[in-house]
Amino acid sequence: MFEKNEWTQIELYKYTKILEKEGTKVVLIDTILKPIDNIETITYNPYEMLELPENTVFVFYCDTGKVTKERLNYYKKKFPKHKCISLRGGRGYWRPNYQLLDEIGKNA
Repeated sequence: MFEKNEWTQIELYKYTKILEKEGTKVVLIDTILKPIDNIETITYNPYEMLELPENTVFVFYCDTGKVTKERLNYYKKKFPKHKCISLRGGRGYWRPNYQLLDEIGKNA
């Protein structure tokens, strides 16, 4: 799950479920001041983010996913005690009505 630097929307939902069962929080970080509908996001604020537990996973997004992927090394240096991932396709590829059904997980 952490061998890649970016997650798709499907992987975000799937890995969030897995990690939350293990006690790890996954936070979607808005770097463009445009929250995504139907999912909790927080605006990029390093001071607030450093207050979160060390094992928190930060998933950064922008409009297309390109900028956050390019800045990922910067984010990793800024938050060395957290896992940092980019959301593939960013806000532009986000499907607001997508749902991860339990049956899909069993067949995958």
